Amino acid sequence: MVAQLLRLRLQSTLGALRRTPKQMLGLLVGIGVGIAIVWLLGLGLFALRFVEAGNARDLLVVAGSFVVLGFATVPLLFRLEDPMDPRAFALFGLAPRPLARGLALAALVGVPAVIMAVLSLATVVTWSRGPLPMVLAVVCAILAVATCVLLGRISIAVGSVFLSQRRTREFAGMLWLLVIVLVIPAIALLASMDWGNAGFTVFGRAASVVSWTPFGAVWSAPGDAASGSTGTAVLKLLIALVTVALLWRVWEALVARLVVSPVRDAPTKSFGGLGWFDALPGGAVGAIAARSLTYWSRDSRYLAPLLVIPVVPFLMIAPLLIAGVPAQPLVLLPLPVMCLFLGWSLHNELALDSSAVWLHVASGVRGWADRLGRTVPILLIGAVLIAAGSAVTAVMYGDWRAFPSIVGVSSSLLLIGVGVSSLVSARLPYAAVLPGDGPFQQPQTSGSPAVLSQSVSLVATILLALPTFWFAARGLFESPTWHLVALFVGIGSGLVVLAAGVFSGGRVFDRRGPEIIGFATSV
Repeated sequence: MVAQLLRLRLQSTLGALRRTPKQMLGLLVGIGVGIAIVWLLGLGLFALRFVEAGNARDLLVVAGSFVVLGFATVPLLFRLEDPMDPRAFALFGLAPRPLARGLALAALVGVPAVIMAVLSLATVVTWSRGPLPMVLAVVCAILAVATCVLLGRISIAVGSVFLSQRRTREFAGMLWLLVIVLVIPAIALLASMDWGNAGFTVFGRAASVVSWTPFGAVWSAPGDAASGSTGTAVLKLLIALVTVALLWRVWEALVARLVVSPVRDAPTKSFGGLGWFDALPGGAVGAIAARSLTYWSRDSRYLAPLLVIPVVPFLMIAPLLIAGVPAQPLVLLPLPVMCLFLGWSLHNELALDSSAVWLHVASGVRGWADRLGRTVPILLIGAVLIAAGSAVTAVMYGDWRAFPSIVGVSSSLLLIGVGVSSLVSARLPYAAVLPGDGPFQQPQTSGSPAVLSQSVSLVATILLALPTFWFAARGLFESPTWHLVALFVGIGSGLVVLAAGVFSGGRVFDRRGPEIIGFATSV
């Protein structure tokens, strides 16, 4: 059966060559470019044979980790289809385990796997510095190919099943956003790094961390052996072996599941209650809070910002570390930044309702009830984030005396941000993504209202939180007794601004109800 599957995959690959002359020309050009790239990378791997072992290992670990990550994510990003989907063999009565083995071996015939195999074998030349590194390089080359092929098969299988639904297709768009947000700053940092001085030190530290992960261990073991760290090389080889074993088990389980469920039935749901509407008390505030919680848990327009918020502070930390800022004070940065943007995310939440906002105006809901109900999801998320994040931050900072200031600053930014956003979203709404559209579709109108609303809400939040920053800074640099002052000032000022924002935003909502309906129905 394995031979038949290999023959089928080869015929499928060769069948792609039967194209029109123009398509054939483009295909030949692509093949030529691919061969040139493989040739150049192969020469680079050969040249690493004469580079110091530690530097060569660091470069291979970082580059190889990105390759492995690419095999895992590219099928999801581009929603690739599997030419040999396990579900296509459901009617042949094949046993899942031999089928999984045959399909995994058939995947070696594909172009990405062939390129991966050639470049992995080229690393044997890189580590031909002694018997042990060379033997480990051969074993790790095989494991690297197996890891990439299995990751690619698993990713395609998972994507073909779960990305067929609309909501999960939007998840692929969010994944694209994360890739863009992470890759572009990383490229900029690498380009601006002073490689003559501290660049290689930072690069080596990153490689040392990545080398202990399933992505980098397989590339690091031969280099560790060449550097004389035989014990470390053996441990990382074990990590690579365990990774392949786990991936194989996952692939077998997926094939066993897919081969008996070839039909993509639409998922059925049983609605035995009213969800959040059952959990929250009745009344206008409870109903609006329940509806907002439902949106924040299901609507991709709300989920997309939540996916980006945890990434933002770490993008800010990397340039500061490279600039020479000590790591300890930077530990205090991520949690407040996340709370700042979490509270700020409500600054245009009203516009996301679109024409549905007329229900609130027509039913006579008081403005303060609308404003207060919409704050519930962010306040719940923020409370959990502050409770867990403050403890983690204090541990990483190494001084529990700073815990009150961490809670005070984070609470201040969250509560003040929610309060300011409650007013701004009613006073300065701007065009947002329409209900039913993807989170990355462009709104129909844009311009100065969006810039004004975003700037006012963000700047006002930071300015109103400055007193808390001041007392927290005094606690860090003068006397720890100021930490308690920062806690009380942060929570107190946050609650005051939250109440004022909800009340004033409610007044604006009551007064501008018709204009808000007109705005919502015109975009």
